[in-house]
Amino acid sequence: MTPYIDGFVLPVPRVHLNEYKNVAEKVAEIWKEYGALAYFEYVGEDLKLEGTRSFIELVDLKEDEVIVFGWVLFPSKETRDSANKKVPNDPRMAELVAPLTDPERLIFDAERMVYGGFQSLVQSS
Repeated sequence: MTPYIDGFVLPVPRVHLNEYKNVAEKVAEIWKEYGALAYFEYVGEDLKLEGTRSFIELVDLKEDEVIVFGWVLFPSKETRDSANKKVPNDPRMAELVAPLTDPERLIFDAERMVYGGFQSLVQSS
């Protein structure tokens, strides 16, 4: 089997980062129940490199937001495809995500998230 990842980048309001983190920790466990080998999310710190386009531009980052960069590792694309069908239908997900998508205090804005599935090209440990 060839490893496969889903990668994502999204803005999160700095003031709500701990709330987002608490939800992401629970979401990570759900993904792992459905076959993910590992789940990672990191907060951007050094986001500019001269001569390149930055994540800041990509998600139209606001002054009060931070960039979250994450990926989910799967043993295969087949496992990933199966998980991508099952996780959104898990009733725990709706309960966890609802407070983050409340229009009155939007924490997770899917329209500004960048996402994709990736097959392995180079692996070096």
